[in-house]
Amino acid sequence: MSNSNFRKLGKLPATQGLYCPDYEHDACGVGFVVNIDGTKSHTIIENGIKVLENLMHRGAIGGDLKTGDGAGILFQIPDAMFRRDSKHLEIKLSDPGTYGASMVFMPQSSRSREKCVQLMENSVNSEGLKFLGWRRVPVDDNAIEGQSKKEQPVIMQCLIDGNGHKNGALERKLYVIRKIIENRAKEIIGDDDIFYISSMSCRTIVYKGLFTAMQLPAFYRDLGDPTVASAIAIVHQRYSTNTFPSWELAQPFRYLAHNGEINTLRGNLNLIRSREPSLKSDLFGRDINKIFPVIDETGSDSSCLDNALELLVNSGRALSHSMLMLLPEAWGDKYPIGPDERGFFEYHAGLMEPWDGPAAIAFSDGEHVGAMLDRNGLRPARYTITKSGFMVFASEVGVLDFPPDEVAEKGALRPGRMILVDLKKKRVLRNGEIKTLCARQQPYRRWVEENRITLRSFYSEVASIEPDYDFLLFRQRLFGYSREDLNTLLRPMASDGHEPVGSMGADTPLAVFSENSQLLYAYFKQLFAQVTNPPIDPVREELVMSLMTFMGNPGNILSEIPQNSRLLKLRHPILSNEDLHRIRQLHLEGFQALTLPMGFPAGGSGKQLGIALQQLCDKCENAIAKENSILILSDRDLPENLAPIPALLGVSAVNQFLAGKGMRTSTGIILETGEAREVMHIALLLGYGATAVNPYLAFE
Repeated sequence: MSNSNFRKLGKLPATQGLYCPDYEHDACGVGFVVNIDGTKSHTIIENGIKVLENLMHRGAIGGDLKTGDGAGILFQIPDAMFRRDSKHLEIKLSDPGTYGASMVFMPQSSRSREKCVQLMENSVNSEGLKFLGWRRVPVDDNAIEGQSKKEQPVIMQCLIDGNGHKNGALERKLYVIRKIIENRAKEIIGDDDIFYISSMSCRTIVYKGLFTAMQLPAFYRDLGDPTVASAIAIVHQRYSTNTFPSWELAQPFRYLAHNGEINTLRGNLNLIRSREPSLKSDLFGRDINKIFPVIDETGSDSSCLDNALELLVNSGRALSHSMLMLLPEAWGDKYPIGPDERGFFEYHAGLMEPWDGPAAIAFSDGEHVGAMLDRNGLRPARYTITKSGFMVFASEVGVLDFPPDEVAEKGALRPGRMILVDLKKKRVLRNGEIKTLCARQQPYRRWVEENRITLRSFYSEVASIEPDYDFLLFRQRLFGYSREDLNTLLRPMASDGHEPVGSMGADTPLAVFSENSQLLYAYFKQLFAQVTNPPIDPVREELVMSLMTFMGNPGNILSEIPQNSRLLKLRHPILSNEDLHRIRQLHLEGFQALTLPMGFPAGGSGKQLGIALQQLCDKCENAIAKENSILILSDRDLPENLAPIPALLGVSAVNQFLAGKGMRTSTGIILETGEAREVMHIALLLGYGATAVNPYLAFE
């Protein structure tokens, strides 16, 4: 491989061959320490570093035996240190909570660095805050070697006066300014050099880098400064399973540290992006347009989750509330959970799709610190609380030593459970109390009961729909059905209610090499993260699995109003012919359905398919403009001169087109197709944009 193929400084490699940076994941060690009463001390920093060092075996080191995958620590703003140093810098600091501090990785190039300095100063001042000055972070260059030292950025801190803003309002303004700077920096320096803002906050600061756990305190001299005090410290030791380590991908990020993978990432990113045009917030006001794109998709899965969390927190939701939106507990009908909590989760299910792990996460906004497991519960999470009011959470027990008589409580988080320390109230909140508080902030249960629409209420209105046997053979030929499809796949599913059992592995040739015509689905293979995820049995794991689907316009995800729960609730995304007929007959405001034929002139030129796809997209746009909120893309009953557009191609084209127009969340897309007959076909259609699928020919 030529040198040009290696990654630029601090960046992931470009797409090349079979490698794509979009599929980066990592598995790590994570933990936090906290004085429950909120007392700040340097001991917390020291204990945090001890936890990190004792999690070192959960990290990784490069082939040069010198470069770690990444380590870091998040703690409260070191006010005493900044006040001491501000005298030498001739800076006057206001009270804590009325000024912010930023930790910045600057380019090695002095020319690029000067551009970034000017960008940050100008952006802060133009947004109504006051730039106070720079502080060069004292580091020991001899503490690191190898690739880490080669890629070492210039690390600086800047101090920012709130100029009248304080606490939450200042935190929100600093978030907006950081997003402005990040967007403009891409235009100024491009991808050839590193520029990364580790943190910009009036509450917390992040020290991290391309280290092993042992290198972190040796490199950052501030961490040994006794004036650096905090009541909390979150630490993270990175193990890159499928990733390229880099300075900016070290954790913690601005709010969380994550052990695991987000395996629903691509869908989460697409939906967040499609919802940006509808985002409105009284707290942000006009600033809301300055934070787009909400998620920096060049980062890792963990950093994307952190981006989503900071949006929700800065829009006014509590930290625990925001975490429960992103990583909800299982709440299906069979899961043992209270009615208010179930109402809370069902209300938010229409607003935010779960970021499913495995995930063990430590999180903090500087006033609270907590930890949780996602609903799969496939990562270790242990905590210890002492009688003196100290708490430690980590990926394993034994990261700190305590005399047995000093331990007040030991425990492990279960799937979907959370524990939280409120520094203002000086107490630990348990899972049940946290969720009860969140569930009773608004009457979510009542909102759902009054506004949710289900197909059950329409069962008596629809007669059974008989298959059209006259055209059955013609349709089977049209959609490429084979005897294998009928006898090996469909017949066992119809008689036994499950897929036929087959051996592991696939020895079928790649579709591209086949001499016979293949469906578009055959060109796709399942994507999975080859890390430490155990196989999951949907029968044994029934309590935490659901195919529940919501259809309709969820509205603005930053608001909490009853109308957000007015969605059509489907038990699963597979619609019978009768179910589809019921949806067509819905005469409810906000649920107008329109059927759009999905065909093209097969006998024309090779451009006819592309023309038909564009016409289909245009028709969808016009239909939404006329307030049709359910689009049914159908290849049923097409005229004789039209061939069906491949269903996967049609739905993906419409999905991407509407997302680009900012209209995707305004409508549900139902696919009425005779083409889909396998589970993988349905999965692909859902993955590429369909809300629900009616495989009518498979049923017939």
